[in-house]
Amino acid sequence: VQLQASGGGLVQAGGSLKLSCAASGRTFSRNVMGWFRQAPGKERVFVATIWRSGTTYYSDSVKGRFTISRDDAKNTVYLQMDSLKPEDTALYYCALDSSPIFSTQFRVTSYNYWGQGTQVTVSS
Repeated sequence: VQLQASGGGLVQAGGSLKLSCAASGRTFSRNVMGWFRQAPGKERVFVATIWRSGTTYYSDSVKGRFTISRDDAKNTVYLQMDSLKPEDTALYYCALDSSPIFSTQFRVTSYNYWGQGTQVTVSS
């Protein structure tokens, strides 16, 4: 499986961006796809996940501002980011877990496929 993330850029605080992550290669009947981010000098952290059922989960820091969605016909997952803040500045990664477990979906180590990352910079 290859994941290709895109859509990052520079935006002013309060603005919006929409990230996309296209998957190619083998698809899995049961998977969860997620977005993680990594700010300079910090660890990579959970942002949002979406299951094949459409069930979604968000970190508290983005809840109410970000929306994750997926189009399985296009093998693509999206992250709509609104009301962006300077603290959202990070490299954003999409990821796929082909054998998901609910309790571990928030862990970086649970994911066996990763995209290359796309930079999001929010200016104040």
